[in-house]
Amino acid sequence: MATPEGNFDDNLEKEFYIPTYILAPDASQSEGLHLSDVPTCPVLVFINSKSGGQLGGDLLHTYRSLLNKYQVFDLGEETPDSVLRRLYLNLEKLKSNGDEYATKLEERLRIIVAGGDGTAGWLLGVVSDLKLSQPPPIATVPLGTGNNLPFSFGWGKKNPGTDQNSVISFMKKVMDAKEMKIDSWHILMRMRAPKEGSCEPIAPLELPHSLHAFHRVSSSDDLNVEGFHTFRGGFWNYFSMGMDAQVSYAFHSERKMHPEKFKNQLVNQSTYARLGCTQGWFFASLFHPSSRNIAQLAKVKIMKKHGEWQDLHIPHSIRSIVCLNLPSFSGGLNPWGTPNSNKRRDRDLTPPFVDDGLIEVVGFRDAWHGMVLLAPNGHGTRLAQAHRIRFEFHKGATDHTFMRIDGEPWKQPLPVDDDTVVVEIAHLGQVKMLATHDCRSKSINDPSSHVNHDGDDGDSGGEEDSVGEEQRKFGAAETFKIPDEVDIAHLS
Repeated sequence: MATPEGNFDDNLEKEFYIPTYILAPDASQSEGLHLSDVPTCPVLVFINSKSGGQLGGDLLHTYRSLLNKYQVFDLGEETPDSVLRRLYLNLEKLKSNGDEYATKLEERLRIIVAGGDGTAGWLLGVVSDLKLSQPPPIATVPLGTGNNLPFSFGWGKKNPGTDQNSVISFMKKVMDAKEMKIDSWHILMRMRAPKEGSCEPIAPLELPHSLHAFHRVSSSDDLNVEGFHTFRGGFWNYFSMGMDAQVSYAFHSERKMHPEKFKNQLVNQSTYARLGCTQGWFFASLFHPSSRNIAQLAKVKIMKKHGEWQDLHIPHSIRSIVCLNLPSFSGGLNPWGTPNSNKRRDRDLTPPFVDDGLIEVVGFRDAWHGMVLLAPNGHGTRLAQAHRIRFEFHKGATDHTFMRIDGEPWKQPLPVDDDTVVVEIAHLGQVKMLATHDCRSKSINDPSSHVNHDGDDGDSGGEEDSVGEEQRKFGAAETFKIPDEVDIAHLS
């Protein structure tokens, strides 16, 4: 192992370093290793080297200089599913041969992933899909633009330092972090195949490419329906639809055409604000046709109890709707807030726990309405909490709308005849995150999360269903593997 400056070497080996024979099946076993030598916090490090401008590459170099180069992976060179499959197959072989060191190391193993929310979600989906007997908890390094995932769990939202001291400081925080489970959500979209024209209702490159993607299901998948196109995917933080997704789509389209203008985080954020103005989001009542308001676009149903769908009333002024899992949206805002005791009693609303199997559904009228999130106790229009939610789009209001999953937007065609486009979101499962002890995410199993805070003073302006085995996966380990021709810098 390379020796960094100072006296870090011995401590890093005892705390984080993984021997080569654990990582490489063909490596000879190290002699003289005992149970007492197992590192306190062995880490696998996955880095999107193209995230954050030069930061991803710099971070990769620093981690490889501090740790075993075989425990640090560039996601531009190797996918996380191939890495984890190889590692866990080797661990099983070693354990079956009586290797107690390997057994103890597996129990302590943690993952660090550095990149944007798309990169972090990709790792989460792979770990979820592989269904490991002891899935490692995951810490996220913020290298993207929004960084909602890292911010939700206390890892910050600013791009971190890449020098040795900064990296060692982060690893120490990972060692001290607590484990917290987080809900994952399956999303399905189904539309009738067109009678003529292109067989693809959505151009493939228009769709998000990471885990948070719809993907045509195979003919053997029981979600497929004859005569329909079916897409499936998953998300960790949010699904949104309407005008906020339209602004996001304009931003991503401009970044795709002029990538050289989007290498600075501050410039990116100011460009986003400018597009919010030019797209009419701040003056939606004047520039946004009411035919595109959510209530005109779709009939919405929610499921609070097993097998019982009920209609959800959407006020006619709502132009954007967000289905939210984590308390961080658009760079750290919390659209749900904390309902006060009256709201909890009268409307059966709870705080936004990340592991309660419920998704929070929030509406916004325009960007000015969104600005209330900057105020203490500010929040959007609370519409519901549910285990499942279903949008049914019928012919009429418009031929398209805009949708977004965890920061990745696309333009969605809507019916031109009497058919229906269906988007359905359902609770999928859970995965283990690593969180700092003062993070904003709250667990329903943590007694300190249930302290009866009074919360806000008013609304701005309202059993898990069983699913088949095919639906109990993201497909991130195979189906959602990023295509070779896609530049993963755009995932951040």
